[in-house]
Amino acid sequence: MTATLVYTHLSEIADDFAPDLAEAIRRLGPQDFRRRDDLPFPEYLCRAISGQQISVKAAQSIWTRVVASAEGKSLVDHFAACDSDGLRACGLSNAKVKTIQGIARTHLDEGLDVPTLKPLPAEERAARLTTLWGVGAWTADMMNMFYFGEEDIWPDGDVAARKTLEKLTSKRRKTSRTAECFRPYRSWLAIYMWAHVDAPPDVGEADISS
Repeated sequence: MTATLVYTHLSEIADDFAPDLAEAIRRLGPQDFRRRDDLPFPEYLCRAISGQQISVKAAQSIWTRVVASAEGKSLVDHFAACDSDGLRACGLSNAKVKTIQGIARTHLDEGLDVPTLKPLPAEERAARLTTLWGVGAWTADMMNMFYFGEEDIWPDGDVAARKTLEKLTSKRRKTSRTAECFRPYRSWLAIYMWAHVDAPPDVGEADISS
């Protein structure tokens, strides 16, 4: 469905029970749902992990050093073989190093690429991802939404999305229950919540400790 049709669909549903939410959606107008699948999935997941809990500028700087440390080799091969000290020297925390190395080694052993993950239902894909150490539900939701393009994910672990929906609807009603009304476009609902507070998911919650 196009952005304009989704916008109309969401605003009409909100009209039935949440006038403040409907007004917020109409004020924002049609939003973009941009995929971020320009990297191989294991690399994208590692990059997402490396940037959690820090500013965008710091994340870019660290990732540049991480890429440079590979000296032109495959990043996944580099992560799997690199000693922890080498990755920590790029600015990654111990937890992030452990997570990134685990992702790389799991991919090489079992496969975490698009042909393996894309055919799975979103819930099964999330369950597979959250078996990885340091990858929690929030990260799995972001991967499902922005890499695999799933349109019906409500990231209830995202503080900005959850608190904004609560504020625009009711504090007495669980946001996951409210979001059910917007199936099959709950991902779009989250995008509107982030746009409302201008808080993109890149700076949302993280799943691992610094």
